Amino acid sequence: MRGVDLAIIVIYLAAMPLIGVLVGRRQRSAADYFVGERSLPWGAVMLSVVATETSTLTVISTPGLVFGNAFLFLQLAFGYIIGRTIAAFVLLPRYFRGNLVSAYEFLGRRFGSGLQGTASVTFVITRLLAEGVRLFAGAIPIKVILAHYGIHLDYWLIVVILTALTLVYAYIGGIKAVVWVDVIQLSLYLGGAAVAAIVLLNKLPADWAAQASADGKFMLVDFTKNLLTSPYAFVTAVLGGAALSMASHGADQLIAQRLLATRSLRDGQKALIGSGIIVTIQFALFLLVGAMLWVFNGRKPVAQLGMQSPDDVFSRFIIDDLPVGVSGLLIAGVLASTMGALASALNALSTSTVADLYQRFTKRSPEDSKLLRHGRMWTLIWAVVFAVFASMFSTTKNSVIELGLAITGYTYGALLGSFLLGLLVKKARQADAIIAFVVTVVVMAFVILGVKFNAKTGGLIGVDFSKAAGDKVALAYPWYTLMGVVITLVVGGLLALRHRTPDPKAAEAEAAGETAEVRAA
Repeated sequence: MRGVDLAIIVIYLAAMPLIGVLVGRRQRSAADYFVGERSLPWGAVMLSVVATETSTLTVISTPGLVFGNAFLFLQLAFGYIIGRTIAAFVLLPRYFRGNLVSAYEFLGRRFGSGLQGTASVTFVITRLLAEGVRLFAGAIPIKVILAHYGIHLDYWLIVVILTALTLVYAYIGGIKAVVWVDVIQLSLYLGGAAVAAIVLLNKLPADWAAQASADGKFMLVDFTKNLLTSPYAFVTAVLGGAALSMASHGADQLIAQRLLATRSLRDGQKALIGSGIIVTIQFALFLLVGAMLWVFNGRKPVAQLGMQSPDDVFSRFIIDDLPVGVSGLLIAGVLASTMGALASALNALSTSTVADLYQRFTKRSPEDSKLLRHGRMWTLIWAVVFAVFASMFSTTKNSVIELGLAITGYTYGALLGSFLLGLLVKKARQADAIIAFVVTVVVMAFVILGVKFNAKTGGLIGVDFSKAAGDKVALAYPWYTLMGVVITLVVGGLLALRHRTPDPKAAEAEAAGETAEVRAA
């Protein structure tokens, strides 16, 4: 590896844990560890949210999307802004009114500990699968890039190194360290992408934009694709993206915890809505790099370039065509996206385990110092679990990676639907919500795995649990969350008709929130 590039990477790997420890070393309480004493500026939280949802594969893969689908991916981002805006005004006020540290505490107050535990366990399993496999998937391009420079590391070793370095600041510094390191890491990989765009601009002809436009690579919306089978049909992308973002950023502890660390509800709302705008700009930057790479590579499809997938386009450019120093910056950016997502997952899992499971089911209110010790202990435990889980994979088969990354499709609808059921259906009891939750997960698993459509006509073929291939395709993934929400509301709403009066817990939850508001005032 070129000395300058190697130096940049080593400095980065040493600096991030050190900065995280310095920022968060003075943890005085569990509230400080979990939600930063609710004192973090909304701008930092906004950038941390974006860094949390950005994985290594996002950085590496998004430019390659242009080769097959132009700028159509941005349609999903438009839906993200809508979904986050709704979550900011519908869900976020409930969390702040209750003075909560976990999103699932709201479900506990509204329905009872049974549903809170169900939601928390679902979150833990979902996050373990999604983030564990995402950690392994993030090691794939890192291994390829390092191998090109003569550094040959096994996947498990890359996973262990990244986990150990991330654990240092997540364990000691809590949410404060995670958020501020996220800000640095986001700046690093976005700065690297911007530098890559500048380098590309100097290598391209003056009319590169006209060439890309003539090939349709700036196409932004598509009203012709099938609504059921294509994730890039306009209605599917916008509605599905809105529902997905409302669930991931309103009903998922991974993001909700960051928002609860801001100074006020208004700050939390600005951070949440602003993250939708920033992530749209981020995707636009990566897609712009992709359009430039299309022209740079002679306007040829991936197959003619001798690459296996569009994911290889940006990786090869980083390795072969960036100047000394810039390559190191981009590789450090790739490492940053992986470490940022992992740190966020560790902190969120630790918080949910302590607040939603330990305290709720032991019915104990231990002293603050003990809660802090429990938070750190579970951060360490989940780091080990992630490292072991991710290290178990030894292949790069797409089916394995896609399963881990798409696992949220099974559960997000049930999670978001449970929150909306509690808000909209006052008669719904805990049993109604739990039954609706379980039914939704089962039905969504059946739909995702078994229901197939004709790839050409979009018509329903029927139930087939073999892998979608050739003329058979599954339902477009942006519909998963929205369908799950509808199932949860319908099942829970019908079960609630058995009751003649509103659930007393609904009134108690509202009263608890009002009391918290008075105390805060």
